[in-house]
Amino acid sequence: MPENSVTLQAFTAAPELVENLADEIAGCLARAVRAKGRAGLVVSGGSTPEPLFRQLSRKKIDWQHVSITLADERWVDNSQPSSNEHLVRSLLLQNEASAARFIGLKNSAATADSGEQECHEILNAFPRPFDMVILGMGDDGHTASLFPGAAQLARALDMHSGRNCLAITPPDAPFGRMTLTLPALLDSRQIILHITGESKKKTLDKALAGGAPEEMPVRSILRQQKTPVRIFWAP
Repeated sequence: MPENSVTLQAFTAAPELVENLADEIAGCLARAVRAKGRAGLVVSGGSTPEPLFRQLSRKKIDWQHVSITLADERWVDNSQPSSNEHLVRSLLLQNEASAARFIGLKNSAATADSGEQECHEILNAFPRPFDMVILGMGDDGHTASLFPGAAQLARALDMHSGRNCLAITPPDAPFGRMTLTLPALLDSRQIILHITGESKKKTLDKALAGGAPEEMPVRSILRQQKTPVRIFWAP
């Protein structure tokens, strides 16, 4: 892969972005199913992907051969609105996509730390490499649950950790999280960074301009040379 294989696709408005990205994801998954009989997709939580999930759920592809997991998860019951699994089940695993296979990151362990090994083993059975990873980005430059200032960040970014996932606690968060590690996120045929709004564009420009990955962990995605990254942005 060429160095810095990052491309930016800018749209005039969020609905146009959603329409194009939903088509892109559906096409990628359909091609993967035709080529190898299965497809693997990683998605992120938050408010940005909500309209994307609604539109993607209606795409007529062979969803029964698609496996979906999360880039990260809050360690809360999956019935809670703050749960990324709750979001995915409510908006994406509906309509045509209700036939997809979903593998969550939250298990019955009391804490993310105690649930880490079980989560790692479950992810070992997920078809790899992923066909597509969809990431978001916070105004602080975090992606997945790779937060600046988190005590476990260095291990989560370690390409030789041998871990699929890691329990991590953002500095100002009320509860722990489980995140896919950097090597797991990069074990994909392509990565999409899905962002909207002028503030996120400013954050992206800052991340692309230089500086330590630990200060803005999304830089670890943008600077690597393993997996192509496409940025979908709209005001």
